[in-house]
Amino acid sequence: MRALALEIILIIQIWRVFRLSRYFKLAPMSPLFRGLTIALWTLPFLFGISALVWRQQLAGIIFIFLITLYGAVWLWYRPSWFVVSSNCVEIVFPAWRRRIPVQDICAIRIINKDAFQREFGWAIRIGVGGLWGSFGWLWTYRRGFLEFYISQHDNFVLIDRFTHKSITITPENPEQFAEAVEEAIASRGSDRAESS
Repeated sequence: MRALALEIILIIQIWRVFRLSRYFKLAPMSPLFRGLTIALWTLPFLFGISALVWRQQLAGIIFIFLITLYGAVWLWYRPSWFVVSSNCVEIVFPAWRRRIPVQDICAIRIINKDAFQREFGWAIRIGVGGLWGSFGWLWTYRRGFLEFYISQHDNFVLIDRFTHKSITITPENPEQFAEAVEEAIASRGSDRAESS
């Protein structure tokens, strides 16, 4: 009987986590990223045609390399979803998940590209750029490194953290995403106050 009661409690806790979780897609690509993605996809197509029609072995090798590279970007670098739950924010990639504990988030805000430029200065991307967006690290003149997973060039969500690099993302509904994270932060604060 006790085992059944523990199973019911576990099911209720899992249900609460999923019920309280909010899901946000990666924002649609900006016209620039869409154009770059289309242009980059012409490369494997051209090398594939060249390998088949003119039987060029080097073109076939480049075709396989590009398809493998693009697959790696899709699976490991480009997020599909962002999930906000009561205890963490998850960046969901097709092949893995990145969890950011809510207690590590010190601030969240929406920032446009002009404000980003003023606050961070010029930047150098280290990672993927152009294929479905930009993903990886960004070194900025004024604040050093930050992580970024963006599919648009404006209206970023900036997540400042206590112990790690800040993260910039572009969820589909940035205002709702930021509101959900703020609610999770407030909920963690009230949970701590009740437990003390």
